[in-house]
Amino acid sequence: MNRVASIRTVCALVGGVSMTLVLGGCVSSPTYGTHKTANQHLIDGLTSMVSIAPPKKDSEVAYKPRTGLVDPPEGAPLPPPQTSLASKENPQWPESPEETRARLISEADNDTNPTDRGGPLTTAAESSEQFQKFREARANQKAAYEGRRYLSDPPVEYRVPADTAPADELGETEFKKEQRRKAAARKEKGGFKIWPF
Repeated sequence: MNRVASIRTVCALVGGVSMTLVLGGCVSSPTYGTHKTANQHLIDGLTSMVSIAPPKKDSEVAYKPRTGLVDPPEGAPLPPPQTSLASKENPQWPESPEETRARLISEADNDTNPTDRGGPLTTAAESSEQFQKFREARANQKAAYEGRRYLSDPPVEYRVPADTAPADELGETEFKKEQRRKAAARKEKGGFKIWPF
């Protein structure tokens, strides 16, 4: 009984909406190249949503049975499976850290030139050249180079500290300053309090 009442309610609702849309369809609306107005599309969608009729046998979707599997001819050898590129046999496969460590240890044990300890990728000349470049970059970072290198550098006489100035002293760290401020605040409040009341 409830199902019949709900179907009647839906049909009445759809009928009312469709009549409103049909009466509103007198005003021309764009078709967007489908030769149907937006109201006609809405009515078609509502009626197809509410329709209870079973689908037609000659519907637009044509279901065909699946074809059978294609088997190789009898007695013909199958080609071997393709080797996967994502395997350790691939020469471009990256080494694991354990393999790299074992390879470097074996290279160090078999090393015939013990004076060259710059690493497996650098020679002694390259390592000294890199160290010199590092020193220059560090001096540039501290602005410890001679003369003016950039336009934003102050004149040389302004960069020389006074004789009484404490040069190259870092001073107190922020952590120690914060600890000192917290200790002073605790003294003002009367020390540590376990119970908040």
